[in-house]
Amino acid sequence: MGQHVSRTDFEWVYTEEPHASRRKIILEKYPQITKLFGYDPKFKWVVTGMVLVQFISMFFVKDLSYPMLFLLAYCFGGVINHSLMLAIHEIAHNLAFGHSRPRANRLFGYFANLPIGIPVSVSFKKYHLIHHRYQGDEKLDTDLPTLLEAKLFCTTFGKLCWLGLQPFFYAFRPLVVYPLAPTVMEFINLAIQLTFDGLVWYFLGGKVLVYLLCGSAMAMGLHPVAGHFISEHYMYRKGHETYSYYGPLNWITFNVGYHNEHHDFPAVPGSRLPEVKRIAPEFYENLPQHNSWVSVLYDFVMDPDIGPYARIKRKHRGLSS
Repeated sequence: MGQHVSRTDFEWVYTEEPHASRRKIILEKYPQITKLFGYDPKFKWVVTGMVLVQFISMFFVKDLSYPMLFLLAYCFGGVINHSLMLAIHEIAHNLAFGHSRPRANRLFGYFANLPIGIPVSVSFKKYHLIHHRYQGDEKLDTDLPTLLEAKLFCTTFGKLCWLGLQPFFYAFRPLVVYPLAPTVMEFINLAIQLTFDGLVWYFLGGKVLVYLLCGSAMAMGLHPVAGHFISEHYMYRKGHETYSYYGPLNWITFNVGYHNEHHDFPAVPGSRLPEVKRIAPEFYENLPQHNSWVSVLYDFVMDPDIGPYARIKRKHRGLSS
């Protein structure tokens, strides 16, 4: 099973999350950052191209052997689907068409969702915006591992398994920790996705649907691009709860690695987050940061000081300590 983690509890703090206060200080010094707010007009075309690539690839996949299908799903299709999940992250912040066009953003989210195979667009937005507002809240922030996860996956081998099971935990943890009633938009998302999946199955066969679904699942687990799930908020340096990654995989993930910058300025599209760092370097260059998502995953598994417990948590107001 390997070495047991050294932590036996989360890192409990009684301070506010750092991003709102840092945002205020940065804007006082660099008000020109507000000019970066808005949306990137090129974004919708990039995402459309990615969706079309997946549509085209389905016609080549249907005749592959299963070993080749899984290899292609891991190395190609899953990477595109993970990028589309991060496009949905941008869309959740209304960064496809701007805050003045919520319906256009929502419809585009349904479209970007299609190759992923499962309906995530609307539900992700619902919980993700809560994560931003209540970062670290033991009840409201469903990005935090549960106590059961931390207790069960507390060895080297356990952490490896936990990484592989990330798709499961990201899908079902919110339903356990902070269940919210489904909305009409979620049912629409579900209906559109099931219709698309049914059409794929009927016209191209179940193998193609396996390609889409397995690619999405594999690229959320033990995969280099999934390193951002760990790098963003797991405590690699005591007292620091958000980390940026400045490596090359930002090129295919809409700069999600610029995570301190994103939490400080969620109204800035991913393509402009490097400019935030360039304008205000003294606020970011001295913060702990990552340069390799593969190293993040390796250290998470092998370092006994890191694991599901390595998250900063805050007591939910109204709950007893």
